[in-house]
Amino acid sequence: MPKPSKIICVGLNYKKHAKEMEMELPNVPLIFLKPNTSVIYGGDDIIYPSMSKRVDYEAELAMVIRCKCKNISKKDVRSYVKGFICLNDVTARDLQHADGQWTRAKSFDTFCPISSKVVPWDKVGNPNNLEIKAILNGKVVQDSSTSDFIFDVETVVSHISHIMTLLPGDIITTGTPEGIGPMKKGDKIEVRIERVGSLVNHVI
Repeated sequence: MPKPSKIICVGLNYKKHAKEMEMELPNVPLIFLKPNTSVIYGGDDIIYPSMSKRVDYEAELAMVIRCKCKNISKKDVRSYVKGFICLNDVTARDLQHADGQWTRAKSFDTFCPISSKVVPWDKVGNPNNLEIKAILNGKVVQDSSTSDFIFDVETVVSHISHIMTLLPGDIITTGTPEGIGPMKKGDKIEVRIERVGSLVNHVI
């Protein structure tokens, strides 16, 4: 799968994760960007940056855009989504807290592992009701469902399309559930999503 022109992320989109972070539920999706230079694939290594002391996993369901679109309605979103992938929104948590804004913490090379197989919507069924897990060194550390979304897939894609033009191959990711935590060098991290697949990377 070729690299997208951009990765658009939702910063807080699970009710239990908002509670975990002691944050109020947002009124609209909170979005930020990751550069396409952060993209790697299953089997590639996540490189721990020397300037960070804490690098976290964040298991996420993501969508790949089918064709150029702008200002699409929620009811039309499905027509513009090629399918779904697993994504790990790797985050330098200490830098995120230090900076306030999230660009540095989210943008290091290798900080956006994605699965290379795009699973069509009709194979996934309801994307707003899928089991999602992160598994660190064989231990389940995130275990939730996209039914805990604050904003469903259709709302997220429509909202973002009213801000920016989406291009073929662009990725929109939907936030992470509760249970975020740190990784260290030598760790194996897996994102596993029901009917979407599995994404495995090692940290070096």
